[in-house]
Amino acid sequence: MRRSECAQIAMMLEVCAYPKPGGNVDRCHDYDDTWLEHFLASAILARPAFVTAETGGAAGGMGACIKEAVSLTAVHRGGQYPFWCIPPAFPPPDHGGDGIAGAQTVIAETTTDDALRFYEAFALTEVRMNKTDDLDVNDPESAQHIRDEGGLTLRDIISYSAPGDMVCREWSNGFALSRRVADYLLSAPNGKQAIVRAFFSLLESEPDTFIIKKLGREAAEWTMARAQEVCRGIYAAEEFDEECLERGINPGSIADITIAGIYLALREGWDWESCRRA
Repeated sequence: MRRSECAQIAMMLEVCAYPKPGGNVDRCHDYDDTWLEHFLASAILARPAFVTAETGGAAGGMGACIKEAVSLTAVHRGGQYPFWCIPPAFPPPDHGGDGIAGAQTVIAETTTDDALRFYEAFALTEVRMNKTDDLDVNDPESAQHIRDEGGLTLRDIISYSAPGDMVCREWSNGFALSRRVADYLLSAPNGKQAIVRAFFSLLESEPDTFIIKKLGREAAEWTMARAQEVCRGIYAAEEFDEECLERGINPGSIADITIAGIYLALREGWDWESCRRA
């Protein structure tokens, strides 16, 4: 499969994974304002941006590719993917190929223009940011702040956000959790059904930063503890899912990292169809 196709399939497989408790949108649960179909539509609509990156046609670099993906999917009223969660899909062909090595090369070469395009993309989404962030993506003065600081690059912006955002941390730690998901999938014998277990392997061990931003650290730690109980077989996954929905908990950051891990696994030959039962 082409890189663009792997990116689309990764997005589709993550949101369709079942049973995937934790309060996120899935085959069994929609939100009032965001449905499964919105995520599937985004996976379809974003294809031109992935093709642009794949063919090296992005004159504006990674920032322009991310902005294009967000802009293309902003035609519906549901939630959107944070496309910066899968930078391994964005390196042009002359930058060490796709995957982690290529992504790290492109990240190291990002520019101030990439940072500005990223902020423009972020402003089109409803992704939650800490209110204390100096570089607030919803603040029109942030772009000028980037220039005033001597030309901050996209890598600088992501590094700034990394302490409080596990998706941003992936950019600076070699995509450690994405790699972990990919390795899990590549070693699992049951195809797409392994996605749920890979998801849980992160949920039980990593505090989800989207939950922290939305509801506080205590909620993230409660989610980890409950996920551990599910993995040990002492708490039902279905009950966990319902409780998350009641509490308004949804581990969005881990879902995003899972997409990146699925993408890496697909590029390395993972057969998601090896177990064909739903």
